[in-house]
Amino acid sequence: MSNRLPGSLYDYPAYYDLVFGSDWKAEFAFLEKCFAKFAVGKVRRVFEPACGTGRLLIRLAQAGYQISGLDLNPHAVAYCNERLKRHGFRYRVTVGDMTDFTLPRPVDAAFNMINSFRHLPTEEAAQAHLRCMAAALRPGGLYMLGLHLTPTRGTAMDEEAWSARRGHLQVNTRLKTVRRRPSKREEWFTMTCEIYTPSSYKQLSEEIMFRSYTARQFDDLLASVGGFSVVETFDFHYRIDHPIVITPQTEDVVYVLRRE
Repeated sequence: MSNRLPGSLYDYPAYYDLVFGSDWKAEFAFLEKCFAKFAVGKVRRVFEPACGTGRLLIRLAQAGYQISGLDLNPHAVAYCNERLKRHGFRYRVTVGDMTDFTLPRPVDAAFNMINSFRHLPTEEAAQAHLRCMAAALRPGGLYMLGLHLTPTRGTAMDEEAWSARRGHLQVNTRLKTVRRRPSKREEWFTMTCEIYTPSSYKQLSEEIMFRSYTARQFDDLLASVGGFSVVETFDFHYRIDHPIVITPQTEDVVYVLRRE
């Protein structure tokens, strides 16, 4: 009997939540500090496009924020909504496209922290997403957008690996670059997850395409859409007192964008 699981990690929300949820405390603290430091006015309503399992939304709801979100994957949306319900919240996230949505009322802040933005395959899709986000935010509201940039000097990171554990479940993950097509702004990766419990071992492997961005290309994208100003930039250590200056070697960036 094969130990390989079919499909994508996104179809297994309990594993996805563990793989990408281990940093939630640092991200949560960083978001709250951004709200306090950079937003014009108080942040009460918060939105997450490509919310996945809602690993941060549930913590924000527990902290008293009014939350909303959307994601293309119905398994992730169902997992997130069940967790919200289990904790007594009436908030619900929906199945939706981050390039084509309208919120019923503007929010005060939004976030997309772990490279989901780079799943958008074309410049047109990225522009459509940012236009939707500009419409979703009130003036003075924030959008924290985290992504890996392609450095224009030095050697880009080709591989990373990490482990996460929750109870008797452990997942070891490796993300490896397999090819790059700079002329088409495409980077292809394999993601392999080894999943352990006391009585089982499973493996999940898939190939993922991300659109690539140099710092200049991302700046040009923002300028082509309008509506946002960059108020600060940070790395993935999420230290609010240590903003970074983007250089030709920079890879990991969280842009703090303010709605004009």
